[in-house]
Formats: sequence, C-alpha cells, structure tokens
Amino acid sequence: MTSRVHRRRIRKSPADRRAEMVDAAASVALAEGLEGITLRRIGERLDVRPGLVGHYFPVVDELVAEAFGQVVGAELDTLVPPGRAGDTPVERLARFFALATGEGHDALSRLWINARHLSRYRPVLRDRVGCQETQWRGRLEQLIRDGVGSGHFRTADPCASAVQILVVLDGLAAHANTETGISPGSVNRLAAATAERELGLADGTLSADPTQPTQRAHPAPRTAALLATH
Repeated sequence: MTSRVHRRRIRKSPADRRAEMVDAAASVALAEGLEGITLRRIGERLDVRPGLVGHYFPVVDELVAEAFGQVVGAELDTLVPPGRAGDTPVERLARFFALATGEGHDALSRLWINARHLSRYRPVLRDRVGCQETQWRGRLEQLIRDGVGSGHFRTADPCASAVQILVVLDGLAAHANTETGISPGSVNRLAAATAERELGLADGTLSADPTQPTQRAHPAPRTAALLATH
C-alpha cells in the first residue's frame, strides 16, 4: 500500500498575492506586450484560477497599468537613482545615457511605445502613462538642476532641457522598435549630443559611462530579472 504525499499550500497574504500577480503581469508585458496581460494568462503563470486574479483586479486594465508602472518605475530608479552619493551630475547623466541607449534598454523602449498606443483606448493606463512621464521628466529635470547648481551645467530652463532630451530618446526608441539592425554610432549618440548642446558641455563629455562601464549593454537589474522569468 503506497502513501500519498500531499503538498501543503501556503496561504499568502493579500499583499504578497497581489504583488506576485503584478510581477507576473510585468514579465508578460516585457515578453509579449501589454495586450498579453489577461486574467487567464496570469492565472496560468501562477497556477491559480482566473477568478482569484479577478478578485484582486476586477478590471484587467488595473493590472495592466500596475505592471507598466512597476517596470518603468523600477527602470527610472536604475537610470537616474535619486541622490547617487559621490557622483557628479556629469557622471550621473553620462551613466543615464549609457544605460538608456544600450541594447538592454530596447525592451523598455518597446514597452513605452506599446503603452502609449494602448493608452489612447484605456483611461486607467493613460493615467499611469501620464504619471510615469511626469516622474521621468521630474527626475531628469532635478538632475539637471543639480548640475546647474554645482556649476557643471548651463541652461536657463532645466525643464525644457529635460523635455528635449526625453523627446530625442523617444525617437531613438521608435527607431529601435523597427529592428532594422541599422544603428550608427552617431544616431545612438544623438540624445547625449543634444544634452551636451543644451547644457553647455563639450562634445563627447557624455559619451562614456565613467562609473559603470560594464553596464552599457545590459538591462537594468529589475528588467533583467523580469525577462529571465519568461
């Protein structure tokens, strides 16, 4: 007579259960696009019933928005960490461009394009996209203001300079989304060159990442972890 071993399910707290659903949705978003996030799809990934996912997210668009916000919010903290002690504003901005224009950032670029397109029809996502755009602009603007205050940068309007830089990066993101394989160095450097011109820096000042040279071609840690779960 054989004995049957029953695995005891550990009851997770509502906060932990909700967090794992958002994590699963974030992985799907990066690998398949935001359209791939459905209650059934997330239930399958977590081996739970779709109804349980629906209990935490009665409207799937809420889960879509949470997943998008989690991914791009974590990426912002990697690209422009608040108050990196010991780094000058020039070093922080150079590091930002090294990561934001590297191949490892392409998945995030595609996610932004995906979110902006879908947000035309999904109000909840539209609000989250707008919130993240404000946060990214504000974080970059503050970095520029820090540089102006320390004498490293020269600009009369840090907000306008931040917007110009982000607009160029958005254009590069659209270029990356075509997957043509054509990516001349002068094109990749366009955002950094724009920043150098806007901030009164010599050509080439922002071309290298003096503090994190090995991270140029890799995704940010949070993004890499989510991609690895696919």
